[in-house]
Amino acid sequence: MSDATLHSVTQDPDDFAVQISDSIESFIVATTEVAKGDEPDSAVPFLLLEISQLLLAGGRLGAHEDIVPDERYEPDTGPEPDVDDLRERFAVMLEPVDVFSEVFDPYEPRKAPVPARISDNLADIVTDLRHGLAHYRAGRISEALWWWQFSYFSNWGPTASATLRALQSLVAHVRLDQPLAELDGLDTDEDLAEEELAEEAGRVMLEEIAAPLGLRSLRK
Repeated sequence: MSDATLHSVTQDPDDFAVQISDSIESFIVATTEVAKGDEPDSAVPFLLLEISQLLLAGGRLGAHEDIVPDERYEPDTGPEPDVDDLRERFAVMLEPVDVFSEVFDPYEPRKAPVPARISDNLADIVTDLRHGLAHYRAGRISEALWWWQFSYFSNWGPTASATLRALQSLVAHVRLDQPLAELDGLDTDEDLAEEELAEEAGRVMLEEIAAPLGLRSLRK
């Protein structure tokens, strides 16, 4: 991309910055709407779709050459919006399946899975994206793109990828009529090894989570 395109503030729909910002703003708006709980029956499928679309924007940022902001030091964006309400709403909505296990770095040998929460991840992703959006709305286009690219590699990208994997696995368990291991005894404050994760797992029948989260099996 040329510098002229990168630093353009026009709203050309073909502009890379406009497309990325539109994708990010769409995700924030959609996720905030889901968190309101007006349609809990479609929460999980909708989140699966939204994160999938967000990661397409992330992939474009990741494949792009390194973006260099105009200013040497990042301008102040003001106070960060509070995401605690968003986090808490998702924690309540997803309570039966909020906690999942993930491998933090798939290229680090013998790394044990660690517990994580979908609600925490969604709040963290929104926080990162809003930070860049504040720069974008202030007309600091290169700063916004730099931040979104940097945080895609360092935080929101891995977080979104892990969340997508958890949601996809959840949908697959339900649609394929496969019982889901219960993680009620697994806490994100605990440092559990792989064997301990297995010991914590109980059994939850799919019908207990399928209907409230808007999921149905492929076969009756």
